[in-house]
Amino acid sequence: MPPSCALSPSLRSELFNSTYVRFISPSRLAQYRSKCVMNRRDFAFKGIVASGVSVMGSSLVTEPVKGLERLPFKPEGYNYWTWRGHKIHYVVQGEGFPIVLIHGFGASAFHWRYNIPELAKRYKVYALDLLGFGWSEKAIIEYDAMVWRDQVVDFLKEIVKEPAVIVGNSLGGFTALVAAVGLPEQVAGVALLNSAGQFGNPNAETSKSEGSILQKFVLKPLKEIFQRVVLGFLFWQAKKPARIESVLKSVYINTSNVDDYLVESITRPAADPNAGEVYYRLMTRFMLNQSKYTLDNALSQLKCPLLLLWGDLDPWVGPAKANRIKEFYPRTTLVNLQAGHCPHDEVPELVNRALMDWLSSMTPEASLQTV
Repeated sequence: MPPSCALSPSLRSELFNSTYVRFISPSRLAQYRSKCVMNRRDFAFKGIVASGVSVMGSSLVTEPVKGLERLPFKPEGYNYWTWRGHKIHYVVQGEGFPIVLIHGFGASAFHWRYNIPELAKRYKVYALDLLGFGWSEKAIIEYDAMVWRDQVVDFLKEIVKEPAVIVGNSLGGFTALVAAVGLPEQVAGVALLNSAGQFGNPNAETSKSEGSILQKFVLKPLKEIFQRVVLGFLFWQAKKPARIESVLKSVYINTSNVDDYLVESITRPAADPNAGEVYYRLMTRFMLNQSKYTLDNALSQLKCPLLLLWGDLDPWVGPAKANRIKEFYPRTTLVNLQAGHCPHDEVPELVNRALMDWLSSMTPEASLQTV
């Protein structure tokens, strides 16, 4: 469910910050309009916006990448699994050593359209939609990073049922990382493509002061009303295909793959009756908990090889994060790519080749099953 906004980029960023960090009075709002620098806490918003921010649309490209098979688009989806009473969509193709692909914020299994068919020639490939996204149920729950971790862990236990490698982009990358920590005996390796998540700040304040009566009974309700109005407008704007196309082109260095297929795979889930409410919860309550889970905490518990496939031209999360991850976790292989935030869809042939090379050399077990 892609967000969108017709406001200027700097005002859009600061306005969003005000909806989930604190209530800002109208008199102070003007002060923030001049700010245009986004900090790490904004990454979650920027990651979501990968699925739709405004500007102007242009012609769509519908031809598939030359030489690569593409996953057929099915409006009804592929396979479904019931998890904790919720309907979860997933795709499965091929035979051999299992690979599980996890999409980013606002996307779906269809974002792996050029990876699934190629990888399935040598491996058994799964791609699932996280709860609240894609063709999976838009559950009205309190979203938390650990909800998706638990979903992936249970998917590995109940559907995959054997050791596997988990691959994730953006939010899906952080989900893959914490799932590997949650089920180390069944995760043989993790691959991250421009992963979400941030390193912890040891100097950050750990205590929260109790709110006053004014904050609790006056400012908080006003803040929630403000959030509802603003985010409701953003979500309404987000469902416009031209806006989705525009933001995708802002994070794809090679925009030829921003086509009707990709845009429809994002707009269709947004038509779900519960999509607006899920979007509101994700953009407020989920965002408030981002600092609870950090990359360094997850990496310190990881016990398997790690591959970083990093689009160095990503306007949101550049190569500095990949370098820092590699420094922190020595069992890391880093492959730098001339691509943006979604290298698996922008340069799929390079990602497929790098991933298969790493898989074939990672463990004897993986090599044997890919012959």
